[in-house]
Amino acid sequence: MGETEELPDPRIRTWGPVCQAVALLLSPYAEVVLHDPDTDRVLEIWNPMTTRRPGDPSMLGELDALDPSAQDVYGPYEKLLVDGRRLSSVSAVLRDARGRPSAVLCVNLDRTPLEQAAAVLSAFGAPTVQRPEPLFEEDWSERIQHIIGSHVRETGRPVERMTRQDRLTVLGRLDEARVFAVRRAAPVVAGALRVSRSTVYGLLAELRTPSAKD
Repeated sequence: MGETEELPDPRIRTWGPVCQAVALLLSPYAEVVLHDPDTDRVLEIWNPMTTRRPGDPSMLGELDALDPSAQDVYGPYEKLLVDGRRLSSVSAVLRDARGRPSAVLCVNLDRTPLEQAAAVLSAFGAPTVQRPEPLFEEDWSERIQHIIGSHVRETGRPVERMTRQDRLTVLGRLDEARVFAVRRAAPVVAGALRVSRSTVYGLLAELRTPSAKD
């Protein structure tokens, strides 16, 4: 008779398809490992990121020392590879029908592509130098947008929710920037602030009228 082929561990037959599905979905950025908590050895590994292989020590530690309030799922927590890559890891204790730990499933997700994407987006979104003012000195419509937009970002209030004091502040800045020296500026400012031209003229008059104290 020929040699009998060794059957895979029943836990691999049970949980292997789940592990493989997760590894395929997140490939090539996720390593999925199934551990034996009794022998503290690796049962199987999908998409390995290190030299670990089935049968290698798991070095999980004692399950009894874990916080029981976590309900058998732990993470995400951070891990580091020797090449400096940061991982987000999740571990789950898989129990048998009698409630005893049967296996421990670990998913290690490489955060490198996310960090690279964040760096690219940050570089695109953040100007590295001040804008060249001489290019915008004659563009009064650009000055209107810049001043109103700056106030919106400072206060966190969009134009339609601006208070009367907000409008006075914005008009004061626009006046200092000599926007209203342009004959057609007032209607553009009114449209940008979502108010009538008469409101703009009234607020401007209030700003330019010296108070009794002055």
